Amino acid sequence: MPFQDKMLTCRECGAEFAFTAGEQEFYASKGLLNEPVRCPTCRAARKSRLAPSGEKGVSQPREMFTTVCAACGKPAHVPFVPRTDRPVYCDECYRRLRQERD
Repeated sequence: MPFQDKMLTCRECGAEFAFTAGEQEFYASKGLLNEPVRCPTCRAARKSRLAPSGEKGVSQPREMFTTVCAACGKPAHVPFVPRTDRPVYCDECYRRLRQERD
């Protein structure tokens, strides 16, 4: 079924925008059944408002936690809350243990 460009009206700003044949083909390939209801400008604005970091592609820095390495006793910085029932390793010891395991 050949796709043809369609003109749609944006739900937010009321402007007309083209839903191109290429976009329709992409939607169909992803199994998307509904046509877009916002123009590209309003879609981008909405996406940036809803993004947790406030800007597309820019992420928040990860919160790091400091603990003691279970192997060597040096400080270890990890991106998760360490639990007392599981060993936590510094980067150096973790790499060494992983190589030994593989």
